[in-house]
Amino acid sequence: MRAPALDRLIEAFQVLPGVGRKSAQRMAYHLLERARPEGQALAEALAAALDSVRHCERCRNFSEAKLCPVCASDRRDPRRICVVESPSDIEVIEQTGVFDGRYFVLMGHLSPIDGIGPEQLGLDLLARQLAEGGVEELILALNATVEGEATAWYLQQLADEHGVTVTRLAQGVPFGAELEYLDAQTLAQAFQLRRKVE
Repeated sequence: MRAPALDRLIEAFQVLPGVGRKSAQRMAYHLLERARPEGQALAEALAAALDSVRHCERCRNFSEAKLCPVCASDRRDPRRICVVESPSDIEVIEQTGVFDGRYFVLMGHLSPIDGIGPEQLGLDLLARQLAEGGVEELILALNATVEGEATAWYLQQLADEHGVTVTRLAQGVPFGAELEYLDAQTLAQAFQLRRKVE
């Protein structure tokens, strides 16, 4: 029989994607057996991040300020917004060095079966930004999945209502692939060869 605190730790690790009971148990035992100072640092970093990291008021990326560094920069082109599913997608795109516009992070994709609709993705905020004018192009850099395609269709309708051109990443992004796993060269080519959505 294990200590209740150890059981709670194992259960806590299981909230991470791809971590099952055995992996969570291995992590918990490792921290308690060999890495207590690192475990304490992990706990402090997690508490600090949960306390101070919020969503950017403009793009919904993670930020400690009201605006993330991209939205706060006057070097970014506000006429182009790249819509992504996750903050990790921004990291990958930024590594290519080919995009100088702004982003909008959905924090997921449309999935009615999971209760994720336009409201949960912050699309009311995006609609307000498009209605304000000044945005000329909405670039859809969504994962090539069934849910990603459904989300892209919805975003195209939203952009059409405001007279904004919609483009999608071009060749090089295979169907079913997630952006965070693509290499920078493939993603750079997809950006440069993006096409208008009809």
